[in-house]
Amino acid sequence: MSDKRVVITGLGVFSPIGNDVKEVWGNAIAGKSGVTRLSKIDPEQFTSQVAGEVKNFDPAEILGAKKARRNDRYTQLAMAAAEQAWADSGLSEASIDPERVGVIIGSGVGGMETFETQHAIALDRGPRRISSMFVPMMISNMAAGQVAIDLNAKGPNFATVTACASSSHAIASSVDSIRLGRAEVMVTGGSEAPLTLMSIGGFCSMKALCATFNDEPEKASRPFDKDRSGFVIAEGACILVLEELEHAKARGATIFAEVAGVGMSCDAHHITAPAPGGEGCARAMRMAMKDAGMEPADVNYINAHGTSTNLNDINETAAIRAALGDSADSVMVSSTKSVHGHMLGATGGMEIMLTALALKNGIVPPTATHENPGEGCDLDYVPGKAREADIQCALSNSLGFGGHNVCIALRKY
Repeated sequence: MSDKRVVITGLGVFSPIGNDVKEVWGNAIAGKSGVTRLSKIDPEQFTSQVAGEVKNFDPAEILGAKKARRNDRYTQLAMAAAEQAWADSGLSEASIDPERVGVIIGSGVGGMETFETQHAIALDRGPRRISSMFVPMMISNMAAGQVAIDLNAKGPNFATVTACASSSHAIASSVDSIRLGRAEVMVTGGSEAPLTLMSIGGFCSMKALCATFNDEPEKASRPFDKDRSGFVIAEGACILVLEELEHAKARGATIFAEVAGVGMSCDAHHITAPAPGGEGCARAMRMAMKDAGMEPADVNYINAHGTSTNLNDINETAAIRAALGDSADSVMVSSTKSVHGHMLGATGGMEIMLTALALKNGIVPPTATHENPGEGCDLDYVPGKAREADIQCALSNSLGFGGHNVCIALRKY
């Protein structure tokens, strides 16, 4: 284990529950849902007609018209959130060697909107009419590349693509980069813009999305609840600035929380279903606690992956019990997806940010829609209302199709 410690010094977010940290945190602890009836495309063609959309986002106003036009929505969101996080950190290009600043940003599907738009042009008008910007706008690493250009960040730079674990893998890799001395500062997180015909249609075909609350969108995402029937697809970006502790202290930075440990594993079981009993998730949790020097009894709060699907919620509950043993009965567990929906590759970044804010502010956000526990869901899910608590140690779980598991351990600073 490296003796370098990693802390969070900047936050930026564009999401279904707000476009800045203050608004997002206020809505998360108030249990105010950002899930609405789908409006970006015709909802009537889908069995699931609800989504978590980012409202009032004008990329041209934030990034400039040319830059907005030359980037897919997922990159636009990442760039806007990164600008916000960088400003929040108090860092500037003049204050740090650009070769000591890296960028790792995850995305599950990348530029899906660009892909679909250009495919339609190719079918209608022929392949010679495909935009010369198609490839750079579509590829999943471009958010990391464009943010680095914006910030003149010349350190480690790449993208992680592990479905719904993408941004948590990005954050884990950023922690490693700082611990290994490859950078002092890492700009990291995830971005996703999957509210498209193919993305929504594909998940509907899998019967993965909630289709039973189309008339009550705010009630659709129901993690661990007996009436859950699938996840609510959402878009957004959340970017964190991670920094080596001594570097942050030397410049008097505001510190939100310490990223104390990382755990990563693979189920090696099935392309979409979790391993029985959440075995892979439990291993990742144990790894993160060991890396952080935490015992199960130290953990006060877990921000669960909590997708509102039948298999995830049962198996994640089992994983928490397996990893924490008797301490599972006293830990608070909540899924903030109950208000912001499932932001796919961006969701881990969002949840790690909210976990850091819970530690800093002493308030645990609720599982806002939780009313009646589902079978096999028997933990304290902080139902309905936020809870004041002086939490010192917390975990955030992210699980992705393909059997990818990430657990990030955070400590109050």
